[in-house]
Formats: sequence, C-alpha cells, structure tokens
Amino acid sequence: MKQLQKLYPHLLAIIGFIVISLVYFYPILQGKKIYQSDIAKYTGMAKEQIDFRAENHAEPYWTNSSFCGMPTYQSGANYPNDYIGMLDNAIRFLPRPADYLFLYFLGFYALMLVFRVDPLKAFFGALAFGLSTYLIVIIGVGHNAKAHAIGYMPFVVAGFILVFRKKYLCGGILTMLAVALEITANHFQMTYYLLMLLIVMSCYFLYQIIKEKDLKSLPKIIGTFAAAVILAVGVNATSLMATKEYADFSTRGKSELTFNADGSKKESNIAMDRSYITEYSYGIVESLNLFAPRLFGGGNNEKLTDDSHVYNFMLNYGASPEEARELTDNYAVTYWGDQPQVAAPAYIGAVVFFLFVLALYHDKRKIKYAFLAGAIFSLMLSWGKNLSIVTDFFIDYVPIYDKFRAVSSIQVLLELCVPVLAILGLQSFFTDEENRLKSLWKAGVTTLGIIVLLFVCKSMFNFVGEIDHQLIDALKQHPDKAFGTQFIYALREDRKDLYSADLLRSGFLIAISFGVLYLYIKNKLAVNTAVILVGVIMVGDLFFIDKNYLSNDGQQFRSTYEVDNPYPPTQADSLILQDTTNFRVYELAGGIYSPRASYFHKSIGGYSAVKPRRFEEVFEHHIKKSMGDLGSIIDPQTLSINKSIPVINAFNIKYLIVDTEKGPIPIVNPFHNGNAWFVKELKTVNNADEEINALGKIDTKNVAIRNKQNFKKSGIVPFFKTDSLASIKLDLYKPNHLIYTSNNANDGFAVFSEIYYEHGWKATIDGNDSDILRVDYTLRGMHITKGKHTIEFKFEPQVVKTGSTVALISFIVMVLVIIGGVYFDNRKKT
Repeated sequence: MKQLQKLYPHLLAIIGFIVISLVYFYPILQGKKIYQSDIAKYTGMAKEQIDFRAENHAEPYWTNSSFCGMPTYQSGANYPNDYIGMLDNAIRFLPRPADYLFLYFLGFYALMLVFRVDPLKAFFGALAFGLSTYLIVIIGVGHNAKAHAIGYMPFVVAGFILVFRKKYLCGGILTMLAVALEITANHFQMTYYLLMLLIVMSCYFLYQIIKEKDLKSLPKIIGTFAAAVILAVGVNATSLMATKEYADFSTRGKSELTFNADGSKKESNIAMDRSYITEYSYGIVESLNLFAPRLFGGGNNEKLTDDSHVYNFMLNYGASPEEARELTDNYAVTYWGDQPQVAAPAYIGAVVFFLFVLALYHDKRKIKYAFLAGAIFSLMLSWGKNLSIVTDFFIDYVPIYDKFRAVSSIQVLLELCVPVLAILGLQSFFTDEENRLKSLWKAGVTTLGIIVLLFVCKSMFNFVGEIDHQLIDALKQHPDKAFGTQFIYALREDRKDLYSADLLRSGFLIAISFGVLYLYIKNKLAVNTAVILVGVIMVGDLFFIDKNYLSNDGQQFRSTYEVDNPYPPTQADSLILQDTTNFRVYELAGGIYSPRASYFHKSIGGYSAVKPRRFEEVFEHHIKKSMGDLGSIIDPQTLSINKSIPVINAFNIKYLIVDTEKGPIPIVNPFHNGNAWFVKELKTVNNADEEINALGKIDTKNVAIRNKQNFKKSGIVPFFKTDSLASIKLDLYKPNHLIYTSNNANDGFAVFSEIYYEHGWKATIDGNDSDILRVDYTLRGMHITKGKHTIEFKFEPQVVKTGSTVALISFIVMVLVIIGGVYFDNRKKT
C-alpha cells in the first residue's frame, strides 16, 4: 500500500502530461493532422519508398525518385529485428505531435526525480522544458527526428548521473535503454551534441572522484557505461552500420575534388564547406533573446498589429486598410539578428532564467557547475562564425564536428541545462533556509539589472537587419522611389518597440515571481501555493509565446487527406504521368532542392541533408551551369529543346518542367540517352578533377569516362564497335530490381543511367555474376560480350542482413541483463 502511495503523485504527473499534450494540440482530437513543411518535403522525396512498402510489404532500401538514386537509410527505412523501435513506439503512444511533447515532459520529469525534486516542482519543470520555444517550433516545422532525440536526452543524463552516484544497476539499465532510444531517434547531430555535454559533465565527476580519492570506483563506472553503450549500439546496429556505410557517399563525406564549381580552389578538405557549416550562427548579443523573446525582432514571420509604425505609415501613404495589412504582413520582417532566417527565437522563459540565476546563488550542490559549464559551452559553440577562434578549432580538430551544419542548434544543450538549474534553484529555495532572502535579492537584482542595462544600451543598437536591403529592392516597384527607404525606417521603429516591450514583459514576470517567493519567506503564502503560482507564471509565459509560432489554426492543422497528400498534381505532372516509360524529370523551380517532383516522378531533385555527394557535384559543376541560359536551349515559339546537353542526357532526363505565365509545363528532351546504351569509347583520366572536367566535354551517348584510380578492371579495351542494331532495353523496373535485355553483334561496354553505389548492388548476366563499374563520375557501367543477354541488377545490402543479426543478439542480451538485474536486486533487498 505504501508503494502505491509513493507512485500516486508520479501517476498523476504522467496523466497530467498526457492530458496537457493532447489539449495543447487539441485539433488532433478532431481528426486533424499537423502540417509540417519539412515532413511534407520528406513525403515528396519518400513517395516511391512508401508506395513500394505498401504494395510489397517489404523495404526497397533504394529509391530512384530523388537525386537520381540513393539508399533510403536516412529516409525512414524500416529494419528487421528493430525491437528497440517497438519500445520507442510504445513510449510515444500519443498521436503526433502530442507524442513528442509528452516525451519532452516525461524525460525531464525523470531527470528531476534523480535529483530528488518533489513531484510538484518536477511537474512544472517538465512543462517549462517541454514548452521552451525552440522545442515547440521544431515540431511545427517538422524536425521530428530532432525533437525525438531531444526528448530522450534527459533520460540519458539521468542514467549517466546515477552511474556516477554508484547506482550501477538502475543507472546502468537506464543508461542502456536511454542511449538505445536516443540512437533510434536517428538524429546523429543531436546525439553528438549530447555526447559533448556528457564529456563536459564527466570532467566534473572525475574531479570529484579524484578529490574524494575514490579511484577504485572508476573501473565499475567505466565498465557499466561500456556494457550499457555496447548493448545500446548493438540493438541499433542496422541503422548505425547502414548510416556509416552511406556517410562517405553522401555530402557528409569528403570530396575528392580540389576545386569548387566556380573554379576556385577548395580551401580545406573538411566534409562540408566552412561557410555552410556556420551559415546559421547565433549572434553573441542576440543570445539575450533567451529571456526576452523579441529582443532581436523574434522570428521572420512576426505579425505586427494595426498600431504598428509600418501599418500606420502605409495608411498615411494612402493605402487602404486592406492594402496596409497585406504589405505589413508580407514585407515587415522584424527579425534583425545575425542568422539568415529564424522561425522563432530560442526563448527559454524569463522566469526560468530568474530561477536559474537563483540556483547559482543559493543551491549548494556542486553539480550545478557541471550544468553551468554545459550551458556556457553550448552557448559559445552556437555563436559559430561570430566566435570563429573556437568554432574553427572544433571544425579542424574535433572528430565528426565538421559533418554537421547549423551550429546554432547546439543551444539545445543550454535549453536543457538552464531549466535543470532553474528547478534545482526552486527546490533549494524551499528546502534550504540559510541566506534564502539574501539569495533571492541577489537573483532579483541580477536579472532585473540585466534588463535595466539593456534598456540603457538600447541606443547602441541600430536595429538594422541583413534583410533590409532585400526589402528595399522588393519595394522599388512603387512609383515613389523613397518609399522603400521610408518603409524600412518605420519597420526599425517597430523593432525598437518590440525590443522595449519584451524587456518590460520579462521584467514584469521576473518581478511577479520575485514577489511570490518573497511573500513565501514572509509567511504570507504556503509552500504549494507559492510553487503553483511560480509554476503557472513560468509555464504560462512560455505557452503564450509559443502560440505565436505554433498555433492550432487551419494553417498548421489540416485535414488528414491534405497532410498525407501535400502536393496536388499540376497539369504538367498529369501530362508526364501519361508516359509509362522509365525516365527522369528535372523541375527547374528549386533545382535539386525541391522534392515536389519526386512525389510524382523519378526526379533528379529531392529533400535530404545527406544528398549523394557525387551527384550534387555534377549538378553544381555541369547541370546547373548548362541550364543557366534557358533562352539558348528552349525555343520560345515551339517550347521545345533545340540543343543537346550531354550531361543531362546521361541521367535520362526526358522532361523538363518549366514555369511559364500559364503555369508549369513539361518540355520533352529528345536527346536523352535512355535507360542504358552502348558507347564507342572509354576515355581514361587520372583523378576526380580530370573526371568531372572531362564529363562536360564529351558526347555521353558515345563516350564514357573512366577514372583509372577506381577502374580496376583490366582487359577492357578503350574502343568498341557499335552499329544501329545494337540495343539494350529495360524490361522490368523496381527501385531495387532492374532487368535489361541486351543484343549486340560485338563485345561492348554499356552505360546505365543509374547511380553507382558500391555497396549492396549485385549484377548478373544470364545468371552469372558480373562487375559493376563506375563511369561518368556517377553512373554504372558494365562490359557485355556479344550476343543476346539478360542483365539483372538487385539491391540486397549485406549491411542490413548483418546489422539485423547483431541487433537481435544484442536485444536478447539486453533483456537478459534487465531480468537478471531486477532478480539480483530483489534478492539483495530480501
């Protein structure tokens, strides 16, 4: 009975999390789904994979609908023996996106229990963490894997702390399960950042161990972590091994080229360009929006009211109220920070910040310095190019760091560490009476002092954003040439108003929270009353800010059909779909970065942070340049292609979708090479630079390029006889299974318009194994003897077979460890 009484508050908390998650996203209870822009893009890219799975009840592990072909390892592929994924689904049982919000709450609550925070304070702390603006916004835009990984971070930290506290059994089991679930979330950037936090925290714990002369505990701690991590990695073996295999093939791998598409020399051989890695770098001063949301204008889509300077400026210029509203909504970009664009500020809450400062003054636990160090560490790295001396060091010398972009996202560590300290500060305030009033005054003076200082420094900011010049150019169509400049002046006044308004708002919330805690000290309020009041202010603050960026209106939540079918077909799509042959499509709008065409066709574009590197290089070096002047390629009268572009032909691009005044139209490319063809010559080059240069100088229908560094096959002659009767045609198409029939009077060399990938693809000629060779920098080639033959390609990745076996064995061991651990723990207690 006593055990049930102990569990009662926790059960109430969990029920509360479920109810709040569902109510927060209440349209899902009406049968609607959240529309997430990134998930819509993913749906476009993964359509062929999703359809194949539904029709065949199996995974293709390869798709031709994006980037001319790539593995689906990072596109939601399902693997055999993924039992840890089943556990993850059981934990996230609520409908999306309530499942992620529930996971945020549950993970942080568990971490607070490790610190012996009472359920009420832990409950409000969990709500504050889960409603942190950045964590809500990433759900809105569809960064589901990121939200998924962040949700498991507190669980991992909780297990980590328990092991260092010598709770080897429960800490080890929690760490094992939490790390396994963290990995299965499949956002390696977030997991990598979490590892960096754990390394920072390890320094604190190692210092404590050395200080207490307890080195004998280190082998047990290390052994527990090693066993937990090995099993956690083991149950995720398939996805990890597949990702590792694909990484070098993707844009996260290092390029063999020594020059860029514009001819300039590459400055370094890091996996991604330095400017690309640091494109999204938080401004140093901009980071103050952590406790005043619109200090730097908020997000790119802030809505100004009818009292704004811009709106009234438009009215004074003679615009109607409707015109003034339209111009204000479309052109008044209030964000003026250092990043290219921001969906919302990374606001953690004014009250959370106040309690965080209170913890630094009042909480006597030394572990606060570990979390403080983690927060400062992530803050400095989030500044990216604005603190280049630190960022460059990590890019150049810290393993794997150069494989991730958007360095500002490392602030998720701060968004975990600061709320942890805030709730520890709240708890210590009520449990430790020594110097309580003094600590409260220090925290109040510090936080309110920062706000006063920012008011004083307001005149030092110019409120000029990088987008201002673009806005002026966009407004130049107005007859009055000064219109754009005056519009920007009015916009900057609105930015100043937002700056002041949010400082006042944050100051007011801090003052109210200060007052509640002060009244408690003076015995004017009971403990629970004070906790609830501070908790409601803290959570309510975040709730109302979040609703500015993720609301429950019809734009964000839509019908199930609309969300599941995000791309209505255009007339161009309908016309192309009448062609039942096998070919590729290039939709010029968006280049290769738009996944819309992938939803309907085999496209050369798509949506992925891990695009095939070699194809992207071919696109940048050749295709993009070739299509730069459409007027010289497409006859404006007949809307037909009058010029052969050999590189485009090699990828079997039969249709170009071009935007016109009448909408998108399909234009047939009569020069496309088809699915496969025999060439007359194999031209040999010495390295990747020569290979990609030569590709733009050949007729791909008759000549293929081979790089002697990769072309190990000997005995293949450089020239071949071909005649008009030689043929090779595609008889069967599936994304992971292709069958061709060839007929040639002479020995020949065939090029296939399919992306070369050295792992998993197996080829046979008349049932006998045959080598697949890489030609033309990206495509497959094969030597075929004379006569009539059946050529078959199958994608049967060994990495999936091996990984699933390892995953099964690891899961069995994991279950035995848990059962054995519980058994021996109960026996020990008995």
